[in-house]
Amino acid sequence: MHVLLVEDDPELAQSLRSALDGDGHSVELAVDGETAEKLGRDGRFDVIVLDRMLPKRNGIEVLSNLRGAGVSTPVLILSALGEEEHRVEGLDAGSNDYLGKPFSTRELLARVRSLWHGRDKSAPPVKLIVGDMEMDLLARTVLRAGKKIELQPREFRLLEYLMRHSGEVVTRTMLLEKVWDYHFDPQTNVIDVHISRLRSKIDKDFSETLLHTVRGSGYRLEA
Repeated sequence: MHVLLVEDDPELAQSLRSALDGDGHSVELAVDGETAEKLGRDGRFDVIVLDRMLPKRNGIEVLSNLRGAGVSTPVLILSALGEEEHRVEGLDAGSNDYLGKPFSTRELLARVRSLWHGRDKSAPPVKLIVGDMEMDLLARTVLRAGKKIELQPREFRLLEYLMRHSGEVVTRTMLLEKVWDYHFDPQTNVIDVHISRLRSKIDKDFSETLLHTVRGSGYRLEA
């Protein structure tokens, strides 16, 4: 399971990250509300563990903005504010669960697993978002900073795979198998050609580079 952990207390963040890692989850950490909202919008997390009191943007505001943007990822709010009115406020903002501090690590892990098992697996995302780039899987369109990017069918499939694995290193073998359906290396530069064409379309006219080459490993798409 891929978990977004949002916690600004360094000691607690490290403790929770170690616990989640030990429970078999991959964890990405955000330490402020703005970063949390940016990461949460791309739809690649299975569960978000969200502290309520955060710098730059509080957890309730982050959650409200994510729900307003159509992000349905299950969210567990962590908060020292455990009174009924605060729990209700969190639930009304769209949280799936609310855990008051202090709490036991075992309980947190159990609640995270419960959110994962109880989520709606029948409703796949219809949009993928990385930075200022948005892919609509139903309309088959791609926008970057509001500008439409025209892609060929294979380029669209390539970008979709990269966006679904944003922040991760994607190897040539993975691309050959998942995008080209090759289970052998054809010993051609087909990937290099398509990556070059894709990069010219999604990065060339923009100030921030999204598609990165990881030398000796493959490629990574991230803001």
